[in-house]
Amino acid sequence: MTTLTYFEIQSSNPEREVKFYSEVFGWTFTKVEGLPIQYYQIETANIHGGLLERPAQTPPTHCGTNAFTCSFEVADFDQTAEKILAFGGQIAMEKFAIPNKCWQGYFLDADNNTFGLVQVDPNAG
Repeated sequence: MTTLTYFEIQSSNPEREVKFYSEVFGWTFTKVEGLPIQYYQIETANIHGGLLERPAQTPPTHCGTNAFTCSFEVADFDQTAEKILAFGGQIAMEKFAIPNKCWQGYFLDADNNTFGLVQVDPNAG
């Protein structure tokens, strides 16, 4: 079985997104020196990633994504959503139930990157 093992986030302001994701999810970032762009390695509880300086213009909002969208499992959807909004994120798609499975919703960070939240809940719906 193929497993997702690495993800990347692009940003026109990497320091801002480092602060956002550190505060919201508690991720750890390490800047990688000697590259032609700003690049940070991301450590999470169960997957590694990277945050890089966006090599092109930020895409406009409300036009869908042109990439895979990652969703992050959280213990409390509503509490995490409050943090996202408090640190400058926006709601892209309101919380909804996938019946008998989970709660799902989508957000934008300050650079309009889309990401999802999922809270497992067999009573969702």
